[in-house]
Amino acid sequence: MHKKLLAMILACAMVIGLASCGKSVDNAGSATSTPAASTAAEPAADGAMKVGFVYIGDDSEAYTANFIAAENAIKEEYGDKVQTIAKYNVAEDAVEDPLVELCEAGCKVIFTTSFGYGEKAKELAAKYPDIQFCQATCANADKDTANYHTYMGAIYQGRYVAGIVAGMKMKELIDAGTITADKAKIGYVAAYPYAEVISGYTAFLMGVRSIVPEAKMEVNYTNSWGDYDTEKSMATAMIEDGCVIISQHSDTEGPAEACEDATKKGTTVFHVGYNQSMVDIAPDSSLISSRQDYAPYEVGAVKAVMDGTELPVDQWAGFDEGWVAMTELNEKIAAKGTQEAMDAAIKDFKDGKLTAKDIYKGDYKGTNPFDKNDTIDLTEGFAENSTQSAPTFAYVLDDIITVLSTN
Repeated sequence: MHKKLLAMILACAMVIGLASCGKSVDNAGSATSTPAASTAAEPAADGAMKVGFVYIGDDSEAYTANFIAAENAIKEEYGDKVQTIAKYNVAEDAVEDPLVELCEAGCKVIFTTSFGYGEKAKELAAKYPDIQFCQATCANADKDTANYHTYMGAIYQGRYVAGIVAGMKMKELIDAGTITADKAKIGYVAAYPYAEVISGYTAFLMGVRSIVPEAKMEVNYTNSWGDYDTEKSMATAMIEDGCVIISQHSDTEGPAEACEDATKKGTTVFHVGYNQSMVDIAPDSSLISSRQDYAPYEVGAVKAVMDGTELPVDQWAGFDEGWVAMTELNEKIAAKGTQEAMDAAIKDFKDGKLTAKDIYKGDYKGTNPFDKNDTIDLTEGFAENSTQSAPTFAYVLDDIITVLSTN
């Protein structure tokens, strides 16, 4: 069931730049300069409703590609009833002009898809009260600006399931004698020490530890949403440090390629991705990825605007409504029984038998990296996404997570 926010904005205050992407990447994976902003408009049929989109990147990187897939779902669902106008490669500090252009072009609903767009989108929503603004990955909506809305999938669920996949592989390695339980170490390439990132890698580790309780994690921060060279070098360093699983909250293929390179040299290491499958570039090491599917929300929001139906202030869902998904499991290298374990966990999420308080729970204590006096005890659990769509868990767990670098 969709849930609604009652004006909580804690995560937005903490996680500036939270869910955007940085540099775009070319098909070879090397970092490139940020492309110039551009506009693409579909031909319009008479009477078609105009729908606007603002993207931080383009379809060359996974973060934006997920949103473009939702735009395509809108076009498939409504055909010539809609005309889409998309603004690509829009920097967060340069979003005002593209938004105004979409407003003046007659868009009835505009989807802004990077966290850093949120404040400007909300400001313009007040100036254009007849246009619905839908902002992803932020929770700064409130009832005072009735035409401004926020949305995001409960991605901790996908991270947890991805952790189960990694844990199954790690257990296989332990059972085979390839590693011992005390060497059950994960390396995580993370963008920034913000709530969405920390919440995600914590859920991932909890998924691993549901299978291998001895597992621990090393984290390296890149301080960029997309920096191929840094991501790959950090992954390589953690592989050399003995990590047998590498995962990421970053936008390039660097960590996957680091794992594949190491695998070809005879090192035992496996990869878990985010936002897109990386099996095509790392067929011998990449197991699976979790991703958000924005189509259910965006298709529904367009229908609401067409029908004159009020949109919720803030909205989120997980596996239950298809807002969170897993890419296809790499059966070639996955441990036996992994698909069944995944399916069972996803079913439990859908049935409400597995909740955030079950995942963020245990004999753990954590510390807020921005305030060492702010700590948490997880004995009673933490209810992530209980009050808003944007994650709020921002504590690094003592003893089982080690932050190696903030770049």
